[in-house]
Amino acid sequence: MNISRQLQRLALNEDLNFLLTNRVPRAALTRFMGWFSRIRNPWVRDASMAVWRAFTELDLSEAKKTSFHSLHDCFVRELKPGVRPIDARADVMVSPCDAIVGACGRIGDDPTAQVFQAKGFPYPLTDLLGPDARALEMIDALRGGSYVTLRLTSSMYHHFHAPDSLTLEHVTFHCGDTWNVNPIALKRIEHLFCKNERAALYLRQDDGTPLLLVPVAAILVASMRLRAVDVALNAQYRGPHELPCNARYGKGQEMGWFEHGSTILVFTPPGFHLADSVDAGHRIRMGEPLLKRSPA
Repeated sequence: MNISRQLQRLALNEDLNFLLTNRVPRAALTRFMGWFSRIRNPWVRDASMAVWRAFTELDLSEAKKTSFHSLHDCFVRELKPGVRPIDARADVMVSPCDAIVGACGRIGDDPTAQVFQAKGFPYPLTDLLGPDARALEMIDALRGGSYVTLRLTSSMYHHFHAPDSLTLEHVTFHCGDTWNVNPIALKRIEHLFCKNERAALYLRQDDGTPLLLVPVAAILVASMRLRAVDVALNAQYRGPHELPCNARYGKGQEMGWFEHGSTILVFTPPGFHLADSVDAGHRIRMGEPLLKRSPA
């Protein structure tokens, strides 16, 4: 077995992984990596990417660029045109990103609209979104609907796109922690998504149906960018947390990107169901079917 495989197996040890990625000064380490990843030095870049490759299955064959100025430049890479076909069927909502599907299913009918981050680890949408009027109105619309957890690993394409033709009406940025969001942490830290930095994207499809996407940041480069908001949303952000928008997107059009792997939570009201083969552990690519409208 080669060294890379041995390192990857070591990283999968649950106790060691949790210790190395969570029982550390997460905020300080995240700020450091945000600075370090942007260093434009060939030696630093090459050494960093060699370590990255040792722990992940990094594949750059689909990247638009063949060389990168820094580690950060590789993290936020764009893809070659056409490598992510978009399912154009009107009854299909596509995945907004490349991801591994995590917990998914039906949103609870209870007042808190309970969902799960992992088996046995529920969390209420009231904690995820907060108690303001906009959040409560959205929660009322989502009860009994569907949710999908999409985990982006560090080696994946980090941009996210509109799952359907829609309008981004409002963004609420929630400050928070930077816990790792991998399955190991999700089985140990209750209400993890409600603790981490996150942005609630309030969306509306062309027919008026409300949707919600919640990109959740994590340890290391905990920052996200939205095309409709010309600032980096991260621990250093000091602007308003309520950001009105009126940004129109076609299906598959880019909405923003993470500056490291993380998670996107997708919520729909009743009237949608999971697409065929979408289940926990399923690998999905941006543009592939994620949810479908249920027959009337």
